[in-house]
Amino acid sequence: MPDPDVEPTQNGQADVPRREAKDRPWLHGLLFVLTLATTVLAGAQWVNRVLYYEAQGETVSLLFTTVPMGWLVDGLRYAIPLLGFLTVHEFGHYFAARYHRVSTSLPYYIPFFPQLNLIGTFGAVISIRQAIPSKRKLFDIGAAGPLAGFVVALGALIYGFATLPPPEYLLDLTGHEALKEHIRQYGTFPDTPPDPASGAMVIVVGQTPLFWLLSQFFANVPPMYEVYHYPVLFAGWLGLFFTALNLLPVGQLDGGHILYALFGPTWHRRLAQAFVVLLLLLGGMGYVREAQSYTEGMGPLWQSGAWLLLALIFYGYLTRIFEAIRSRLVALTGLMAAVGIAALVGPALLAYGYTGWLIWTLLIVFLVRVEHPPVMHAEELTPTRRVLGYVALAIFLLCFSIQPLSVL
Repeated sequence: MPDPDVEPTQNGQADVPRREAKDRPWLHGLLFVLTLATTVLAGAQWVNRVLYYEAQGETVSLLFTTVPMGWLVDGLRYAIPLLGFLTVHEFGHYFAARYHRVSTSLPYYIPFFPQLNLIGTFGAVISIRQAIPSKRKLFDIGAAGPLAGFVVALGALIYGFATLPPPEYLLDLTGHEALKEHIRQYGTFPDTPPDPASGAMVIVVGQTPLFWLLSQFFANVPPMYEVYHYPVLFAGWLGLFFTALNLLPVGQLDGGHILYALFGPTWHRRLAQAFVVLLLLLGGMGYVREAQSYTEGMGPLWQSGAWLLLALIFYGYLTRIFEAIRSRLVALTGLMAAVGIAALVGPALLAYGYTGWLIWTLLIVFLVRVEHPPVMHAEELTPTRRVLGYVALAIFLLCFSIQPLSVL
């Protein structure tokens, strides 16, 4: 067998050592520190217990400024589990790749200022520097990250639920007067979001099957429109969110790798296409719901224009999903009919739509791609790997939210 650490020259007459790209640990470390700083800042801003910080009175010097100690602690309580999840996820990929002698980089953390990116980071990535040669190696590298990261996200969620304070915890927030008045009067959270102050927004994070299931075993669980004030719980929810995004069963995302390794290229293509069309349906339902509110009272011409625009958007996506024009037209007809039926049923069904999926689908079809490139060696997965593959698909279903984030 050929030595895996050498590669043939073009004429096949001599072998030369494969040049392993060198990591720059200082760069990865710097990006980690910067991401820690931006996520601490984001977490503290989300928690926003200003009245508690003022009452505490204790401060700490941080670089060129002084901040309340409680502010820093709240930021760290968010940043540490979130970065812990990202780190374990990426190093799951890294160690699996190194085990299979596939050249890869250390994780690149992606910091971002909370004013532009509300959670303080765009996550982390590693760079696979060579083609993965077989389905087993593809599966191991693809599945190791989400399986390892999910353990951390689950731990953060359980800890966050187990340490929830009573509803009076939210009395330390600034604003939220209607919410705080309800808590003072009844000692519980209101069933529906109170009317926000003029110009304020109510941000609702999406319910997931796993989050809902765990919430049934604990007291003082906040409503989904207040979860982001609880730093560990919010970090755990973000762990589920990132896990679900990585396990989307399309292209070369982790879920795409797993789907390809489990079912092969034909079924990967069919299932990935079907899933992306489902996302388009959900996105179209959200689009129609919002278009109805914007075009109300504008007459049939504007309303017809909104539907025509949706059909053009759908067809533009479908050109990247299906090669055959007939398949595009069939999918377009089905999508428009399904969205039309949802609109006729009314707001109760359209409420399940989410316009954001049109944006995510844009990234999928133009960057990630729907189909998976072939691998050289298509050997079958071992029984253990197949079980882990189905576990990963189950985790995706447990972590997926139809409406990950919405604003009221």
